[in-house]
Amino acid sequence: QVQLVESGGGLVQAGGSLRLSCAVSGRTFDTTAMGWFRQAPGKESELVAAHSWSSGTYYRDSVKGRFTISRDNAKNTVYLQMNSLKPEDTAVYYCAAAKNSYYLGPYDYWGQGTQVAVSS
Repeated sequence: QVQLVESGGGLVQAGGSLRLSCAVSGRTFDTTAMGWFRQAPGKESELVAAHSWSSGTYYRDSVKGRFTISRDNAKNTVYLQMNSLKPEDTAVYYCAAAKNSYYLGPYDYWGQGTQVAVSS
């Protein structure tokens, strides 16, 4: 009912930038909250950034000042602008959507992920 497709990942040198995109289709009115997660090898998935109309915007401490989440309702797309990338940002990044308005979850729909690799 909701489909999320990520794009924009790739290999970038430390200090560089990437912009991830998440195209949303289906029941877009079920995407009250949107979030970006990432999972590095051997690590647990972690919430990187999120937004909902009611809760506002969230960033985990390690990305504050470097990452920006935004939403373009006309294009049904959510973005994650990532600047000043560090090797520890290397992970598979997932777009997620929640039916409720609380941006910390639970999340109901997930994309397949896009790989981000940051070299030194």
